[in-house]
Amino acid sequence: SHNDNGWTGIKMGFNRPLTFGPDEMSALKQIVLNGECEAPGGGRYVFVSDLADRYFKALTDRPKLKRKLKVVAACGNGTAGAFAPKILEALGCDVVPLDCDLDFTFPRYNPNPEDMEMLHAMSEAVLKHKADIGFGFDGDGDRCGVVDNAGHEIFADKAGVMLARDLSKQHANAVFVADVKSTGLFVTDPVLKANGAKALYWKTGHSYMKRYTHEQKALVGFEKSGHFFFQPPLGKGYDDGLVSAIAFLDMLDRNPDKTLEQLKNDLPKTWQSPTMSPHCGDEVKYGVVDRITEQFKAAHAKGEPVAGQKIRDLVTVNGVRVMLEDGTWGLVRASSNKPELVIVVESPVSEANMRAIFADIDGRLAKCPEVGEYNQKI
Repeated sequence: SHNDNGWTGIKMGFNRPLTFGPDEMSALKQIVLNGECEAPGGGRYVFVSDLADRYFKALTDRPKLKRKLKVVAACGNGTAGAFAPKILEALGCDVVPLDCDLDFTFPRYNPNPEDMEMLHAMSEAVLKHKADIGFGFDGDGDRCGVVDNAGHEIFADKAGVMLARDLSKQHANAVFVADVKSTGLFVTDPVLKANGAKALYWKTGHSYMKRYTHEQKALVGFEKSGHFFFQPPLGKGYDDGLVSAIAFLDMLDRNPDKTLEQLKNDLPKTWQSPTMSPHCGDEVKYGVVDRITEQFKAAHAKGEPVAGQKIRDLVTVNGVRVMLEDGTWGLVRASSNKPELVIVVESPVSEANMRAIFADIDGRLAKCPEVGEYNQKI
């Protein structure tokens, strides 16, 4: 049950009710460490003594890369530090390790490949050592951020399109999944179209993406946060930063005459906003999104223009993603964990069209009294 002071009276297999206040995580830690809980049954514990060796073999039992590549492996003192340098070296890379000593206090920076401090450290190392690519792994090693040879970050959704281009050449009629916050290039990119690739948009969220990628028998699922789900024969269906890193290395190996920056610049240019989040209370945010969704559905049914164009497609699996005739799109969804909405817009045609669809969405939200100030705006 819940009251204004926190969560109280939760049993959930524990031997005593819990009172979760500001120190709930510390309290939960003590309960787990002291064994003050009842195992519900159905599971089992198996200790695998050689797991690290088996993992190493699983990723390296393959031909070495033909192209000699220098790579920065930035691990932020997280888990990937125990594996990344050795595995990348075994694949034939010249590795520049960066913060690879395991230290749970994370003395350098937050091990998050979306964090600017980590990205700056990666960029500096790439430029200093003249590396071909920089990899940045998060604390538990299931995400991998990428910096190109010129020291520029490649956002995860655009990096996903680059991998999809490469993989769709190797796998005919490949299916990919992207979350609804990701770039529209998964649908509009001419190379993916020419290769017969198909892209599906799905709900943002780790468990949603992993399950849907499996259900659709997609080759890879790409989440904008950097969780990539590689299905067989590329992976085992779950997100692993080193599997992602190896996919980038293979892409470079198959394109020996191009740098990562050149492959990035081969993508069609788009104008994309950052994620914008106007305040909206948890108890009302889903209702607001439902109203906006119904407005766009009505406009689509009547053929009414939005931002000067007709609606080409609506994706409503997670809020509403509105795609216009020229590929310009806008997303409105409720944040999963904050009293906010999530707004993203993009155009493959012009900045003006990107701003036009945002103006349409913003105008609709302005008529909703439940919606407050944005954290940022274009």
